[in-house]
Amino acid sequence: MDEVRWGILGTGNIAKQFARGLAVLPDADLAAVGSRALAGADGFGDEFDVPRRHPSYAALAGDPDVDAIYVATPHTLHCENSLLCLQAGKAVLCEKPFTVNAGEAEQIIALAREKGLFLMEAMWTRFLPAMAKTRQLLADGAIGDVRMLMADFGFRASFNPQSRLFDPSLGGGALLDVGVYPISLASLVFGAPPSRISSMAHLGQTGVDEQGAMIFGYDQGQLAVLIAATQANTPQAATVSGTGGRIQIYSPWWQATTLTLSVQDQAKVLHLPFKGNGYNYEAAEVMNCLRDGKTESDVLPLDETLSIMQTMDQIRAQWGLRYPME
Repeated sequence: MDEVRWGILGTGNIAKQFARGLAVLPDADLAAVGSRALAGADGFGDEFDVPRRHPSYAALAGDPDVDAIYVATPHTLHCENSLLCLQAGKAVLCEKPFTVNAGEAEQIIALAREKGLFLMEAMWTRFLPAMAKTRQLLADGAIGDVRMLMADFGFRASFNPQSRLFDPSLGGGALLDVGVYPISLASLVFGAPPSRISSMAHLGQTGVDEQGAMIFGYDQGQLAVLIAATQANTPQAATVSGTGGRIQIYSPWWQATTLTLSVQDQAKVLHLPFKGNGYNYEAAEVMNCLRDGKTESDVLPLDETLSIMQTMDQIRAQWGLRYPME
């Protein structure tokens, strides 16, 4: 498979970001797009020079000239749309959060494994050079035994009760939208789900979390202190501290190009620029896995994605936050 033929399911902002990412990969062919109406597919197709435009998601899933589909719809449609594509025999890259809850994630993972098809969560930041370097430094013991992570992701959004950020029927709230980033980072850093979770959130007038704070405890006493918000501009920085030093990931850490490794009072700045807009790295991971005959990524395996969803379920349970579709 020299060239992977991609389809994009959905035509919103994140779909456009992914299309721009694919454009820098010479072995990626953006072959098709699917929307709920032909006008939406045509508009997207004109903007990104996509040859085949489908008037429904089912039509895209059934396109025989598509190898892999990127699911770019709202949270609440991820399960339905991913199942549709897998049933049609397509490899799937599903935008984060993978689903609304762990039960939905289990459904998708079970079908992918039953059919022997590739499936991965599109946690794009996991594949950037800065994150790859962080993984390497931790594996090499560059800061000794890892003891603590501090990370946040908060921004100020204009309040709109009908928007996906604030509408419970769309899986709104800071946790699913941006909290998944630091939670995924904690999973990368500690290599396991937390054994203890303490959290607190402010639920706004629509009933979803507008800001939340989480402390994760791990079996060897390690701690992660995490913050997510849609009503406050936070520093968007991350620091991993160990017995022998620390790694500081500069703001915004989720798309960082610079790290500082501090060991024994000596600080070394590492510059790790990325090509394109960064979404190309997750697409390249999918394509490499397909060529190697893999059905999941070693960098972000499905069991880890499921554990992240289970962690977010536990957090929402502490807050008493359930969505209407649950």
